[in-house]
Amino acid sequence: MGILGIFKRRAKTPTDEERRNVLLKNGRLTEGTIIDAEVNELGEEIIYFVYCINGVDFESSDRLTAQQRLDRISYAPGAKIGIRYETRNHGNAIVV
Repeated sequence: MGILGIFKRRAKTPTDEERRNVLLKNGRLTEGTIIDAEVNELGEEIIYFVYCINGVDFESSDRLTAQQRLDRISYAPGAKIGIRYETRNHGNAIVV
C-alpha cells in the first residue's frame, strides 16, 4: 500500500433510509406516473414509475414506506405522483 492509500477513504454506501433522507432534503421535485406495483417475498410493496427530466424519460422503482402503504389508491398503477430526484444523478429517485 502506498502512502496515498493510507489517506484514501473508501466511500460508504448509504442505506436506503439515508438515501431517502438526503433526497427528501436536497432532491429536486418533479411529477411521475406509476406504471406497475408488486409485493416482494419480504412483503414489501415495490412500485415502478416513470418521470421526465429535460425531455429524457427515466424509469425507476421504490419501496413504499409504512405511511405510503396506508394510502394504496394514491400509489396504484396510472396514478400521478411526486418524485424527488438527485440533480447530479437523475436516475436516483424516490416517491414522495
